[in-house]
This record gives sequence, C-alpha cells and structure tokens, in this order.
Amino acid sequence: MTTNVILLERVDNLGQMGDLVSVKPGYARNFLLPQKKALRATKANIAFFETQRKTLEATNLKRKDEAEKLATKLNGLKVTMIRQASESGQMFGSVSSRDIAEAVTEAGFKIERSQVLLNQAFKLIGLTPVTLSLHPEVKVEITLNIARSVEEAKVQEKTGKALIIDPNQRDAPERETRGPKKAKAEEAPAEEAAAEETAA
Repeated sequence: MTTNVILLERVDNLGQMGDLVSVKPGYARNFLLPQKKALRATKANIAFFETQRKTLEATNLKRKDEAEKLATKLNGLKVTMIRQASESGQMFGSVSSRDIAEAVTEAGFKIERSQVLLNQAFKLIGLTPVTLSLHPEVKVEITLNIARSVEEAKVQEKTGKALIIDPNQRDAPERETRGPKKAKAEEAPAEEAAAEETAA
C-alpha cells in the first residue's frame, strides 16, 4: 500500500519539486507532510500547487541562494567538542545531532538539528567529517574534533590523529614477530633431514 504525494521541494532519492510520487503511508504521515515537503496528491492540492508553483519556485530559489552563501562560510569549519573518554578513546556518553547543531550555532552559524545528517551518534574521540544539509540542494561538510581536553584537540587537529591507547594493537606486532621466527625454527630441522637423506 502506498500514498501519492506532490513534492513541494527536492527530496533526496525521491524527486524534484512538483513531482508526483508514491511513498509508504508512514513516510508521508511522519516526515513529508509534517515537514511541509509534500502535499497529498488530491485534485484540490494539485490544482493549488499549480497556482502557487511560481511563488514556491521563487521562494525555493531564494532559500537556495542563502544556503549557498552559508555553505561558503561553513566550508572547512572545524568544531571542537570536549568530552570525557577512556584511554582507548571510548566516550562516556556520545555526541548526537543536537550536540553538533548546538556546537555549530555557538561557532556563529545557526543551524537546526534536522540539518545534521547523522545515522548514529559518535562514541569515539577523534576527527570526523559531518555533512550538513542547508537546503535540499545544498550540502556542506565540516569537521568535528572530539577530544578530552582543549590541548588534546589542538594536537589532534595538528596531527590528524586521535590520541588513543589500544592494548590489543600494542601487542599485535609482538605476536606477528614471534610467528615467523617460530616457523623458521621448525623448518630448519626438516631442511637438515632432507640434506642428510640426499647425502645418504
């Protein structure tokens, strides 16, 4: 079962403004309609859209221009967030889209939580790229620098790496080194035995 809607703006993986599309009822009810991204495709709504098309297109173009100007300012922005974390870099908590929106706003650029494209909350310290959707047709990438202190954040920004200690990684090279040496020791008697058989 699907619901037919007419799009009031471009929606990723769905269509452009004015397109008639079929979507799942829940997607229309919970996202497209309340976010004013679409109207139910009734005869009355389609007729209304056609009378308002020029106005909607002009409004969309203005919003797009404003978003592009903001994207130019945001491009390359690095936002630092201080969080408590273990030596392995695991945070005691997480960083959500709300946290990121607040941090970007504090940096002087007001954005909404819904504009932060985040599939799941961050749980490790380090440098992470985050995409912001300023407009259906305008996206920009910023860098999130999550660290345990301001000093650590500066080091991470300089080196591009998180300062974490991983006990497993520390032991791994030793195991790898012991492996080949042991193999060579086992191969030596076999080679000597083969030489003795040849001599005999």
